[in-house]
Amino acid sequence: MESTQVPAVRPAGQLQVQGQGNAVAATGPAGGEYLTFRLGAEEYGIDILKVQEIRSYEPPTRIANAPEFIKGVVNLRGVIVPIVDLRVKLGCPTIEYNSFTVVIVLNVRNRVVGAVVDSVSDVLELNRDSIRPAPELSSATVDTSFITGIGAVSDRMLILMDIEGLMSSADMGLMDTIAA
Repeated sequence: MESTQVPAVRPAGQLQVQGQGNAVAATGPAGGEYLTFRLGAEEYGIDILKVQEIRSYEPPTRIANAPEFIKGVVNLRGVIVPIVDLRVKLGCPTIEYNSFTVVIVLNVRNRVVGAVVDSVSDVLELNRDSIRPAPELSSATVDTSFITGIGAVSDRMLILMDIEGLMSSADMGLMDTIAA
């Protein structure tokens, strides 16, 4: 499994992707940097500070009776990491796993969790002026509680996600309910 480490401290404001010669600019105020990724036709953004590393997808070991969105677990340097398919969790149409499919390894409330996405795009800095409030939908069938806003970058629209809130929600079953 190929791995791309995301350093906890980014020297000189650069994120170095292992195996590639060019660094991706990741400068700016805290909270303004987002790792962007695709789920189907939609593009999402999550706080870069929650990202530990990016790995190529490998089939996890299945866990009996786990919800459909929990694909299983992998051993990541001695740590057993649950793998969540965000396409399934968010009700996106399923597509085949391919060479672009990756696992974003997250550090959420001091717990390591993997999120399967279709592909990772880049790291973007968004200032407050380019972020619009999350839409308020009155339908009980649409849960927008994990959407923190919509980022506008050129002609792109990013759905900004509270990945920590999503991964630590009670229905995920990944975190203790008393964890802070």
